[in-house]
Amino acid sequence: MICFIIFRRRDMWTEMELCELTPEAEIQNRLGLFRDKMAREGVNFSIILGNTDLFYLSGTTQKAVLVVPLESAPLLFVEKNPDRAQRESPLPVIPIRRDKDAGDILHEKEILHGKGGMELDILPVSTYERYRQILGFDSFTDISPLIRESRMVKSDFEIRQIKRAGEIMDAVFSRTPQVLREGMREIDVEAELAAEGRRRGHQGLLRMRGFNQEMMCLYVISGQAGAVPTCVNAAIAGVGVTAAIPHGSSFRTIRRDQPVLLDYGAGYNGYITDETRTFVIGSLNEKFAKAHEVAREILDETAAFAREGTETSELFERARSRAKSAKLDEYFMGYGGGQVGFLGHGVGLEINELPVITPRHPQILTEGMILAIEPKFVFPGEGSIGIEADFIVRREGLERVTKTPLDLVRL
Repeated sequence: MICFIIFRRRDMWTEMELCELTPEAEIQNRLGLFRDKMAREGVNFSIILGNTDLFYLSGTTQKAVLVVPLESAPLLFVEKNPDRAQRESPLPVIPIRRDKDAGDILHEKEILHGKGGMELDILPVSTYERYRQILGFDSFTDISPLIRESRMVKSDFEIRQIKRAGEIMDAVFSRTPQVLREGMREIDVEAELAAEGRRRGHQGLLRMRGFNQEMMCLYVISGQAGAVPTCVNAAIAGVGVTAAIPHGSSFRTIRRDQPVLLDYGAGYNGYITDETRTFVIGSLNEKFAKAHEVAREILDETAAFAREGTETSELFERARSRAKSAKLDEYFMGYGGGQVGFLGHGVGLEINELPVITPRHPQILTEGMILAIEPKFVFPGEGSIGIEADFIVRREGLERVTKTPLDLVRL
């Protein structure tokens, strides 16, 4: 018989200062929502390995395996570090030395039967094959859509964390006019503002779902750098400093009368806000000034129209129609092959959460969703301009997450 110890202490290391831990009631509610979706799809148990999903359903990202049976208590197996996991998670912790130990315990307890699920959108094939062998199953169904659907609507606890991230965002945008100067390099501006965010509690990392999808915390993009296309699934991503990471702030110097975009992802306690402001030292030419006005109109009109029950595809079509009426549809959300087919996206534990504001995947807005709405324009060879702001979906409309103005900032 296999023996194991369950730790339940959450009061150790009290001298360590951490953000608010996820309450037990919050974790249990999330597990309940996820189990409802498992039952709907006929999934009998789920194996959770991805850091984001693990944190959402257990409250920890220690090296662990979370097993969620449909009809019994979840099992949190932790290889490294069980002491920290027992501090961070309200779930009982089962220490293991290797992943095979989890399989042995599960077989001993006879928990695994029926249809099993794993996060097939993010797991390496080698990890999938190893767990097939450890658990003795021929195949698993993909439960990532069920988890992402569960995470789409935020609880009051999650909204509090996102608003704290928004406070960091406001502080950085408010600091920008004191930092941004003609002749500075994009990366120098980024360094000073990123440090400001870290001092105020930025977690230092953003998570983005998808194979080879990577994201900086702060992009400072000026002039022609804003028109350079790249691999990131975004309208504007900058040049970067190396072909190894071909996006982000660059060595380009800030010049007068050119738009400077700050696209910032603030992260607090796992949760992310994602917003953009445009600055200019001097003044913009007529093309850029008009495009910013249209972007602001699109943002304001979208925020006024959207509410619980609105369909996301309608938001996109209204925005595209406004860009077309301004004769800017060719440059809306990118240009040519770099154009993206969305107006915005959800944010939360990852910067690219559901729903996506696109005609390809219509979704009815529900209270508690968090949307990043980002009307932007890219002019080839010249640069880019736009705005992005985060909103909480409410029954009667949208509520802004941050407080800093959305206007073009002239220095």
